[in-house]
Amino acid sequence: MTEVGKKKATIYDLSVLSGSSPSTVSAVLNGSWRKRRIKEATAKLIQDLADQHGYTANLQARGLRSSRSGLVGLLLPVYDNRYFSSMAQTFEALVRSRGQCPVVVSACRDPEEERQVVETLISYSIDELFIAGATDPDGVHAVCEKAGLRHVNIDLPGTKAPSVISDNFEGARMLTEAIIEHARKDGPVAPEEIYLFGGRNDHASRERIRGFRAVKRSMLGADPEACIQPTGYSPAMTARAFEAFYQAHGKLPRAFFVNSSINLEGLLRFLAQHPHETFADIIVGCYDYDPFGSFLPFPVFMIRQDSEAMIAKGLAILEAKREPAATHLVQPMLVPPRTALSGPLDTLKDVDDG
Repeated sequence: MTEVGKKKATIYDLSVLSGSSPSTVSAVLNGSWRKRRIKEATAKLIQDLADQHGYTANLQARGLRSSRSGLVGLLLPVYDNRYFSSMAQTFEALVRSRGQCPVVVSACRDPEEERQVVETLISYSIDELFIAGATDPDGVHAVCEKAGLRHVNIDLPGTKAPSVISDNFEGARMLTEAIIEHARKDGPVAPEEIYLFGGRNDHASRERIRGFRAVKRSMLGADPEACIQPTGYSPAMTARAFEAFYQAHGKLPRAFFVNSSINLEGLLRFLAQHPHETFADIIVGCYDYDPFGSFLPFPVFMIRQDSEAMIAKGLAILEAKREPAATHLVQPMLVPPRTALSGPLDTLKDVDDG
C-alpha cells in the first residue's frame, strides 16, 4: 500500500488505495462520476479516502489542462468600511455558488499599486476580475486587456470596460430631500444652513454633489458655493474641516450631508472633543449605510448602496458575450434613522464555539 500519511495524497495514490483507475478517481473528485455511470459505492469510497488522506486538488495544474484556473478576483480600494466589506462578502458567496474560488485584494487607492496587484493576479491565471472603486480603472483595464482577462468595473466607472455603479445622483437627491424636509419641521430652512462635507474629485463624489445641489436649488432656491466642503476620504481631514467650521461659526450647520461612512467617522472624531449638548439638534445625511450610525443620538439618514445587485450584474456581464463599455446604474436605498437592516453576514450559519 502506498504511504500517503507523510505527504498530500495524489490522484494516483487514491487510485492504488481504492483499486480504481486514475480516470475514475479524477471523475469522482471533479464531480462528473454520475455522468460516467460510476457506482455510488465506489464514489463514496474514493471521497472518504480523499478526506482521510488530505487530498487537495491541484488547481494550477487543472488550469493548465482546461485553460481555466477557477479563480475570480475582486480588487477593492480599502477594507475598512461596511460597504466594501459587504461587497466582498457578497462577491465570495456568489463566486463560490458558481463552483469557483474568490480572491479579494486591496490596493489602498493607489493607481500604481492597482496595476501591480492586477499583474500579480494575472500571474496566478485568474479567470475574471471585478475592479471595485479603482482610482484609475482605465489603467487597470489596459493591464487586463493586454492579458486577455475579462473584467468589469464596480462602484466607480471606467471608459473602456463595462461598469456597474450606484445611481449616485439619485441617491444624493433622496438623501438631501430627506434632511431638508426633516429640518423644516422646526421652521424655514435657508440655503446656507445645509452643507456637504467629504468626497474628492471622482465620479461618485461629483454625482453626489450634483444631486445635492440640484435639490437645494429646487427646494431652497439657491446653493452657495461655500456649502461644499471637500475633504477627501479621510476621517482626520473631515474632523479638521468640522473643527474649522465650528471655530469660524461657533456652531455646526443645521443639517449636512457627509459623503461616506469614512467622513461620518471624521464627524464623530470631532464630536468626541466637544460637549454633546452643543450638537444635540444637528441633522445628518450619510451616503453610506452602517447600522451603528443609525442609532446615534441625533437623526442620521443613510443611503444603502446595493452591492449585492452590483456584483450580480457584474457576473451577468462577464457571463455574456463581449459587452460594450456601458455604465449600468443600480438604485440605492434611503434608510431613515433608527433602522437596522439585514446584510450578507445574516446569511452565514451560526457557529457554536461551546
